[in-house]
Amino acid sequence: MLLHVRNVLTTAQVHLVRQRLDEAGEAWVDGRVTAGYQGAPVKQNQQIDERSAVAQELGDLVLGALEQHPVFISAALPREVYPPMFNRYSGGMQFGSHVDGAIRLSPHNGLKMRTDVSATLFLADPESYDGGELQIEDAYGVQSVKLPAGDMVIYPATSLHRVTAVTRGTRVASFFWVQSMVRDDGQRALLYDMDNAIQQLNNTGADIMARTRLVGCYHNLLRQWADA
Repeated sequence: MLLHVRNVLTTAQVHLVRQRLDEAGEAWVDGRVTAGYQGAPVKQNQQIDERSAVAQELGDLVLGALEQHPVFISAALPREVYPPMFNRYSGGMQFGSHVDGAIRLSPHNGLKMRTDVSATLFLADPESYDGGELQIEDAYGVQSVKLPAGDMVIYPATSLHRVTAVTRGTRVASFFWVQSMVRDDGQRALLYDMDNAIQQLNNTGADIMARTRLVGCYHNLLRQWADA
């Protein structure tokens, strides 16, 4: 499931994050420091050192916003979220086709987590740079994503994807991974659709017993599929 998640950060929060990133100085490093053997040869960008104070500060801000975002919670069903990272592309930088690694080690405690869902939170206005589209291959072909600052896209971490060359301006984003309670993308998509239907029925005042049975079906499927 590829999903556009709107308004993860407010305009004020985006401004704060961008200001802190602009002031980060030596915390910006070559993006290849965290790339695996597949990604390193095709990765051209800069990112904030994930052990730096600014990475932790801004990562906590993003995590706080995610915890309060009902669409993200419903779609990703998060069990663990990797500490958000921050990158930028300019002057022709790009990231060639790759698939994200299946397992990540936390930079803070060394614990392993499985990457079920990949996420990119856009932090620059799309009109401020040319190129920089996130292109994701799915069952319907290649989906090209370039969202307003503060919006996020989530998609299966199994997807082949790339970032096209930035030919004007600077593309700035946060990126991270989610270990979901439900590792199968098809099952997560079904639960997300069912949750949306329940919310819509609640808003219309539909038959209460029918809604109760549907909620029961949702939780029984979650109980069957979840690795909590």
